[in-house]
Amino acid sequence: MADQASYLFSTRTSKVLAEKIAHFYGQEMGKINFQEFSDGEFEPVLDQSVRGARVFLIGSTFPPADNLLELLLMIDASKRASAKSITVVLPYYGLARQDRKDQPRAPIGAKLVANLLTAAGATRIMTMDLHADQIQGFFEIPVDHLYASTIFIDYIQKLNLPSLTIASPDMGGAKRAKNYAGHLGADVVIAYKERKKANVVDDMFLIGDVAGRNVVLIDDMIDTAGTLCKAAGIIMANGALSVRAMATHAVLSGNAYENIENSQLSEVIVTDTIPVKTELSSKIKVLSCAELFADVMKMVHQHKSISDKFII
Repeated sequence: MADQASYLFSTRTSKVLAEKIAHFYGQEMGKINFQEFSDGEFEPVLDQSVRGARVFLIGSTFPPADNLLELLLMIDASKRASAKSITVVLPYYGLARQDRKDQPRAPIGAKLVANLLTAAGATRIMTMDLHADQIQGFFEIPVDHLYASTIFIDYIQKLNLPSLTIASPDMGGAKRAKNYAGHLGADVVIAYKERKKANVVDDMFLIGDVAGRNVVLIDDMIDTAGTLCKAAGIIMANGALSVRAMATHAVLSGNAYENIENSQLSEVIVTDTIPVKTELSSKIKVLSCAELFADVMKMVHQHKSISDKFII
């Protein structure tokens, strides 16, 4: 057991999830005071000593960019308060879709975020279902990359669906779908999509047979839900008995809630890495990732192996 003290702090937009994590961690949230100026500037101030302690800073960096800036300021405050180690818990890693230079004069936003977190003083990163696994390599500090599969697979098994098929809504998620299928003993199908610009799917084709099958679409995030809803429609048109979707990060921008509600998806299961407005769609079910993060945080603090927390 570690005898080093530990403290948990949270950004304002991730407070609900952070309090759940603190409950499972077995410790109250640390005290932090957010000073705000009339022009919108803010200053997070730690209201207790963290000298020589392990600090866990919990905050998803979804838009607006203030969420990232707030987290960076909290890291800097912890470093200047002489915290021995600063573990940044990023349930959702913002800008992860910018993981490579895919056109001339484009930034690599995911690498920039990694640089900012490290420069601010983070000594360890803990996150879940990165949009691209290689983002771990953008860091020169330890990265604990957790998977929502530890939550989702248990849920799928409890559904006890006959003739189960796992589907990926795009080619990029084929490996993820194959891994789920391997654990569940299910078949795999892939929806091949073509798009000319972000968030707009021009065409989609189904690779595989879904006739008479109960299909579960697996993805890392749902943004506008256009891809998932289009895939669901094609799957049902090809004779599937039912189709539901699972995605770790519920970005849900634009008309996402309306798209989901009007789609052929029977349900959409997500985690709470990002706050979800469940009242806007009866089809959305939220499974909490709080216990998983709390367990891994305790293991890290106690210098224990966390390898059994990695399913996929």
